[in-house]
Amino acid sequence: MAISKKLCNIIEALGIHEDNDSIRVLNEIGTNCANDEVRELTSKALIKKNVKKSLEIVIKEKGKGINDLSAKVAMSAINELLSLKDKSFATNVLEETIAQEELDKDIKDTAKSVKALMSFSI
Repeated sequence: MAISKKLCNIIEALGIHEDNDSIRVLNEIGTNCANDEVRELTSKALIKKNVKKSLEIVIKEKGKGINDLSAKVAMSAINELLSLKDKSFATNVLEETIAQEELDKDIKDTAKSVKALMSFSI
């Protein structure tokens, strides 16, 4: 089911908004939505913010962003990360993720793969 233009505008507006609360709303509502398209747009919005807090959600959290169960959502998030002009925050979060002992092996492996892709896209 396609999402409405109004919902697209809301997600986009939250992505542009500089308040940290916008990150919380995108995380709680958007990344947990059953609709793949909403999760995809939400991941893109969080990545475009390009701040540590928003990038940690799409990189470190199970079932979200690059770790989404939908290949379409995960690939969309990866492509958005690769298209960032300033990849320094994303690279730092990827490195932290890889180094964190307590994180799931699958999350760390995905972070390693995305980090390798980013090194080729710089």
